[in-house]
Amino acid sequence: MPKWGLTMTEGTVVRWLVEEGAELESGDEVVEVESEKINNAVESPAAGVLRRRVAREGEVIPVGGLLGVIADPSVPDAEIDAFVEEFQSTFVPEEAGEAVGPQPQSVEVAGRSIRYLRMGEGEPPLLLIHGFGGDMNIFVFNQETLSADRTVYALDLPGHGGSSKDVGAGDLDFFVSVVGGFMDALGIERSHLVGHSMGGAVAGAFALAHPERVASLVLIASAGLGEEINAGYIEGFTAANRRREMRDALRMLFADPELVTRDLVNDLLAYKRLDGVEEALRTVAGRLFPGGRQARVLDLLGVQAPILAVWGSEDRIIPAAHAENLPGGARVEIIEGKGHMVHMEAAGEVNRLIADFVG
Repeated sequence: MPKWGLTMTEGTVVRWLVEEGAELESGDEVVEVESEKINNAVESPAAGVLRRRVAREGEVIPVGGLLGVIADPSVPDAEIDAFVEEFQSTFVPEEAGEAVGPQPQSVEVAGRSIRYLRMGEGEPPLLLIHGFGGDMNIFVFNQETLSADRTVYALDLPGHGGSSKDVGAGDLDFFVSVVGGFMDALGIERSHLVGHSMGGAVAGAFALAHPERVASLVLIASAGLGEEINAGYIEGFTAANRRREMRDALRMLFADPELVTRDLVNDLLAYKRLDGVEEALRTVAGRLFPGGRQARVLDLLGVQAPILAVWGSEDRIIPAAHAENLPGGARVEIIEGKGHMVHMEAAGEVNRLIADFVG
């Protein structure tokens, strides 16, 4: 059972996607798991044959617990049975509340506290920038994987997550200055930038303003490439203060609305009720999306760094057709059947695209 997010201690097996005896390649989706925030598929970590489906559908398994066994066909059944028995008898789940792995930190940028999470080692680093109403947790399926061979930072922009709720002017120039100040504070001279939605517009604007500091630019369902945006979502999320309202808004983000869990809805409602959040969101929405349109469309022809754009074909927030407005040399990947949160809905595929692109 993987650990998706700092607070996850267990997951529920929703359904197996393959039968015992299936031949698997590394990266194949094997079993669907429901975490506290969202459902996602666990991918095979290696090539081989699924010899045992240990966890039953509907069973709650602690993080690190055994879901199944992949092995070569030549391994005798008795060895598989012995492995499962030994694992189950010696496995000790982490205790609830136990701090495992990297924990969020904070740094001061222009008088504002900015929360961030750092994983991995290696240069140049990669910086993950979330979208409107999000925070570092939207990269829960991406950051750890991408940190296998480099340092990866995820930050909460002002007005979001655990950062200061002061958003200043609330426009792109403000957020660009925050990203620059964050990099300065941590001694990051040059970085790969990965931006989702509004974060894509921030990353693109930063690349135009500071080309020497950008190693590459990855835009996921990015804002800033056209005027159209789902005004109903922006207003619905900003105004939502009840479970049904928040649930209905969040379901627009996914091709499969059933991926939205009760805990995800409750967490975002708790965030919305923090002092200063609604005012911050309304300021940002008013500056970036006035009248239900995007106020600033970026001309990225001036960006010298390589550009990768990733979109879900079923994005209901920002049309995938906006990728057509990128420079001719940009690489564009449209993932069929996925929505605005394509990096969560197709995490494995998106992670492989990013890792291959940044090298």
